[in-house]
Amino acid sequence: MRISVVIPAYNEEKYIQACLESLMKQTKKPFEILVVDNNSTDDTAKIAESFDGVTVINAKVQGITPTRNAGFNAAKGDIIARTDADTTVPTDWIEQIERLFTQNAVDAVSGPAIYYDSPIKSDVFIKFFFWMSKLLFGHPILLGPNTAITSDTWQEVKKITCPNDSKVHEDLDLSIHIARTGRKIYYDSSLIVKCSARRILHRPQSFFIEYTLRYFKMILYHFLNHE
Repeated sequence: MRISVVIPAYNEEKYIQACLESLMKQTKKPFEILVVDNNSTDDTAKIAESFDGVTVINAKVQGITPTRNAGFNAAKGDIIARTDADTTVPTDWIEQIERLFTQNAVDAVSGPAIYYDSPIKSDVFIKFFFWMSKLLFGHPILLGPNTAITSDTWQEVKKITCPNDSKVHEDLDLSIHIARTGRKIYYDSSLIVKCSARRILHRPQSFFIEYTLRYFKMILYHFLNHE
């Protein structure tokens, strides 16, 4: 099973090295690692290019959704795993992903995250978010920095996902469209990554207000317009 890893990145010079180092230590090596540079003005691309086996591609359209899409479209693996530049993954992350797809008849997998630089280092809040979202949507969801989908699933849904970051959260939007095709998303609470809490710590109004408003705007957008 060939597993590609896609990492969207915009001005991530402070974090990208730790992310890539965690991928270099995998018990099962990924088939490829694609860092998708979204017009960074710092040394993000330079740092990524310094790692053997890492390919940097450019996404000219600004935004997390077009950046993710550029990486997913370029990936050549059977499975496309996605994490964030400010995230570190456990040494058996690729191995766990392969096991979940091998042992379960599923099309996408995801798991929770711990905020490693937060005063509260627990995954309880994200686990609650998974639980609440499953109740609202009727199916498990995907968490951006801890996601993997089959390449054929991406081929089926890529033209129907929402391209507008102002209307949706791209990971939840992807979850909705995968489920609507009849494909299965699998959530595993033991598949845990470590993310930075920088947005919560430095831009709390963005995380707690803007993020929440967009969450419910996305629900209205999808379920009232049936898109």
